[in-house]
Amino acid sequence: MEVLEGHGRHCIANEPGWIAALSTLVGMARDRQSIRLRKYDYTSAGAYFVTLCAHQRKDLFGEIWKGVMYPDDWGDIVRETWLEIPRHHPHVQTDAFVVMPNHIHGILVFDRRGLPWQTTTPPPGLGYRVPGSLGSVVGMFKSAVTKRINDLHDAHGIPIWQRNYYERIIRDEDELNAVRAYLENNPLAWDTDGENVAYRASLLR
Repeated sequence: MEVLEGHGRHCIANEPGWIAALSTLVGMARDRQSIRLRKYDYTSAGAYFVTLCAHQRKDLFGEIWKGVMYPDDWGDIVRETWLEIPRHHPHVQTDAFVVMPNHIHGILVFDRRGLPWQTTTPPPGLGYRVPGSLGSVVGMFKSAVTKRINDLHDAHGIPIWQRNYYERIIRDEDELNAVRAYLENNPLAWDTDGENVAYRASLLR
């Protein structure tokens, strides 16, 4: 498959201890730091590693027991909605994906040939999303999950997600495989995961 060349601090696959660095960068999403690359075309073909955190880092999507993730009803909705992304966005394919108790990780693969238009420089304006871009796809996914969960409870306004999300451009096949392995092993590492609120609290004792 085709993947993107690296950009600055996002591309650390060839550096020693890059998995630990990746965990640190994922923490940036938790803290809602803006990490999008300015002037980068996020409709570009390639693979993107995406992390979305649950509202207030609450364990909304299930629990992990002995290294195995057991999703609840909300976690099932998240997984089903993620796998439906290509149906709504033909230029996007899903790759490795994992639901964790209070966040998700996934790889999205973009192919511009599925876009019926050529993107141009977006007009100015806070919050503008280029149609078909990574931000647009992620935003629609989050909205769909929120709607389905609220409909499940016949409610409105139940918050599901943190406002921001984390992405990193996958540089090459080696990094792609490393990220796949990271996702596969993520439940096994939950006890020391930076997103695990109980673990973070234990560090302060």
